[in-house]
Parts: sequence; structure tokens; C-alpha cells
Amino acid sequence: MGFLYEDLVEIRPAEKAGDPTVITVNCPDKTGLGCDLCRIILLFGLSISRGDALTDGKWCYIVFWVMGRPTTRWALLKKRLLEVCPSYLSTSGISYFRPENQQPKQPDIFLLKFWCCYDRKGLLHDVTEVLCELELTIKRVKVSTTPDGRVMDLFFVTDTRELLHTKKRQEETIHHLRVALRDTIMSCEVELVGPEVTACSQGSPFLPSEITGDMFSLELPNGHPSGSIASNPISVTMDNTLSPSHTLVQIHCQDHKGLIYDIMRTLKDYNIQVSYGRFFANSKRSCEVELFVRQADEKKIIDPNKQNSLCSRLRMELLHPLRVSVVSRGPDTELLVANPVELSGRGRPLVFYDVTLALKILNTSIFSVEIGRHMIGGREWEVYRILLDEGDGCSLPRKKLEEGVRNRLMGWE
Repeated sequence: MGFLYEDLVEIRPAEKAGDPTVITVNCPDKTGLGCDLCRIILLFGLSISRGDALTDGKWCYIVFWVMGRPTTRWALLKKRLLEVCPSYLSTSGISYFRPENQQPKQPDIFLLKFWCCYDRKGLLHDVTEVLCELELTIKRVKVSTTPDGRVMDLFFVTDTRELLHTKKRQEETIHHLRVALRDTIMSCEVELVGPEVTACSQGSPFLPSEITGDMFSLELPNGHPSGSIASNPISVTMDNTLSPSHTLVQIHCQDHKGLIYDIMRTLKDYNIQVSYGRFFANSKRSCEVELFVRQADEKKIIDPNKQNSLCSRLRMELLHPLRVSVVSRGPDTELLVANPVELSGRGRPLVFYDVTLALKILNTSIFSVEIGRHMIGGREWEVYRILLDEGDGCSLPRKKLEEGVRNRLMGWE
């Protein structure tokens, strides 16, 4: 046919400053493809201003209008988008033998361990920025400050490029860290570790009950509580009268970073297929989403209980895509940030990057960090526990600190 694998994804650069870049995906379809594509776009720090999607269940055509940055690596973005697109062989009838229940190979986990001779504001964000640029995914973090002011950082990471076992890749990683940290860094090592080492590094698997009670509530609140999207109420409705074979889901809400990802990951977790979709966000951050969907059995969503469950979950995910709270931890102040994990096991991209950036901008130092996963209310959550260093006497009011972190995470800065 003359159809090249590279043609599955096309990126058309913006014609002038302020215009969106257009990403076109034309490939075989699969349930959850929209979620996978939106997650990668979010991972590259891009925002989707408009989107259209159409599929017949076998082949799909998706267009994203995204706002890029001068530093966006478009060639690498295309490569990562291509990696989640199913091969055209999946629609050709050609199949390969795969043992039943065969699980995909889990990526190797590496321990990046280094000492810094002294702490400074923004140090942790500078490290996180380097790791993101190198496409090293942070799985666990253990950061602590010794009484004499030195900092020990333990980062458990996986390598998107699957090269961190090589000496060249390890040397590249250490070099970039030394350039970013300059005379701060004392030593740096990279080593392959087993899952038992990672498990031992996770700290306590339990969270205080006062945290899990309010912060992880799955009940829709009355009115608009602090930290919610109060300026533009969320509306999620379903209609089965406009199509003989699909349910129309209409969403009106305020835009935030990763909005389409939050919608698509929810539909993916519910095993809902999108046959046609349209998304638009105006200059006032008001969004309209229309999705013609059906269940995995290719039927409309008729059951009222299923309709109510999906609508409630969508409202909750759009109201609180992330949870942010500042609490007391004895005499100290702790920042808590949590996000739900997809059923596939993947967490939300760039959360730690945005949190550390917000604290750097707020001129707030970090004393220690723990990242772990917890089962709460029947769902798995990725929880960031950040103990703040208030020893310099420049602590911010808790409300201002919470708002600053939340606004950065939501893209409202």
C-alpha cells in the first residue's frame, strides 16, 4: 500500500507564534488509545486546546491542536506517540503466538544515589528537571537532610530508552546531574536494584486516618469546597436518543492541565470505547466535550446505575484530578499531594516535577520526601509526602502554599 509506519503520526508545526501545533494520528484503534496519547502529550508539557476523533472500531483518525513550548522536542514526541499506536498488522489478520496470560515485561528499576554537601532552595526540582529531560521516570524518592546540612537523595527510576544498564547511559546521567548541581554534588552512583530493595524504601504503607478521611473522599461535595473548580461548575450528562448505537456524553467544565487525559483515563478504566469525540477550550478556559461512546460489548450505556456511576466518577475526576493538602506532622508542616493510578498501573505524569517547581517559586525548602502507593477506598493512589523545612523562618501561610502548589499542578499559574 505504500503506507509507512512513520505516517501513523504527523506533526505540523505552528505557522506563527501563538498558533497551535497540529498532531494527527491515523492508525488502528484500540480501547484506551486516546488515554495513552493524551498521557504522552501531557508528559511533554503540552496543553490541548482542541481535539477531534473518529473511529469505526478498527481504524481511527485523531487530531490534537496543542500549544507547545520553545524547548519541545517534537521528533522525540512523535517517536513516543508512535510507540503506543497499534501496528497496522493488528487489522490485517496476521497474528503472532503469545502464551495466554503473558504479562508485559516490567522495566528494570535503577537506584540513583547521590550526596550533596549542602541543601538549597530548588535543588530537588533541578534534579527532577534533569531526570525528566533524560526520560528517566521517577518511581520512588527518598530524600533526607542530615543534622550537618548534607542531603542524601535516593531516586528509584526506570529508563524509557531502556539503556540505563549501559556504562554510557549511566555516565551521561551523572554528567547532566553534575552540570545542573555544579559544586553542590559530592558523589553520584547508579545501580540496578531488585523489587525487594524498592519495597524496603517505600516507608510506612499506612497513612494517618485524618488524612485518608477527607483528602481521599470519593463523595461529591455539596457546593464548591476550597480547592475545587468553583468559577465554572461541572456538568456531565448522557443522552441515548441521538444515536441508534452510541451514548452521547456531554461535558462542560473549566479547563485544567491534563483535562482530556483525566476524561480518557476514566473511560479507559471503565472499558468504554469512544467512536467520535470533539473537544474545544476557549480563551476563558471554558471547555466543551462531546463523546459518542459505547461499552466493550458494542452496546449503548442503558443501565441507569452504570450511567450514574460513570457520570459521578467523571465529575469527581474533573473536580479533583489531584488532591493537595497541607497538614501538621507533629511540630512540622507536611505537604501532601495525591493522584489516582490508572488500572494499568501508570501514575500521572510530571506531578513531582510540578510540585518541586511550585515550591521553588514559593521559595520554600524541602527537608524530606517520600513517594509511595496506597490502596484507599478501593483505589490505588500515588501519594507524595513532602516535609517542609521551615528552619529559615520564611514559612508561608498554609493556604497560600496549598493554592500555589495546586495552581501549578492544574496549569492555572
